[in-house]
Amino acid sequence: MAGRLAGRRVLLTQADRYMGPPIAERFRSEGAELIEDTGTPRGIAEGAAVAEAAGPVDVLVANLAWPPRPALVDAIEDGDWHDLFDVLVHPLMGLVRTTAAAMKSAGGGRIVAITSAAPLRGIPRTAAYCAARGAQNAYLRAAGLELARDGVLVTAIAQNYIANDTYYPPGLTEDEAFLERMRAVVPARRLGEPEETASMALFLATEAGFVPGQIFPLAGGWTTTL
Repeated sequence: MAGRLAGRRVLLTQADRYMGPPIAERFRSEGAELIEDTGTPRGIAEGAAVAEAAGPVDVLVANLAWPPRPALVDAIEDGDWHDLFDVLVHPLMGLVRTTAAAMKSAGGGRIVAITSAAPLRGIPRTAAYCAARGAQNAYLRAAGLELARDGVLVTAIAQNYIANDTYYPPGLTEDEAFLERMRAVVPARRLGEPEETASMALFLATEAGFVPGQIFPLAGGWTTTL
């Protein structure tokens, strides 16, 4: 079934990195009128400004990424903590708040966020990153339950071990030592393909319905292992 996004306006953030390129390609192939923002909004106001500049949309894909700064809990730098929240959490609220208001007036819409599975399990030395991604997930869950009555479906793809330029770039994913460590903790025993995230985002943006506020792990079973 092709053309699932024909005639629909889609705002995609950080469209040139993280999961932006595969999602853009897949959504374009389905007929979306794609608005590709390539900035890195910091803070609530900048996130809201991106949504305002795009105008009314049928779908928001909130693709926000910022690399973690590995550190023990007692060595986390204030600046690193603030960077994570300024790029991952605060602009997400600005984007969703602005987009949701327009979608409510229009009678509905879809908001899909690309977050992380890290806070679903926890990763040592990345407590700040887990905190920021966990805040994203918690906000989206609550927002999704609230907005469901207005016909606005809010969901998130909480991914890990998916090949991408920010967290799992080519140099790392070709390293055999890394691959062995990955196979030991990921039941699927492989890295996810970017296209798998794009396919799931397309499903949530078009066909999914009865799943408001749900945070869907996409991590090859990593969240279920110890």
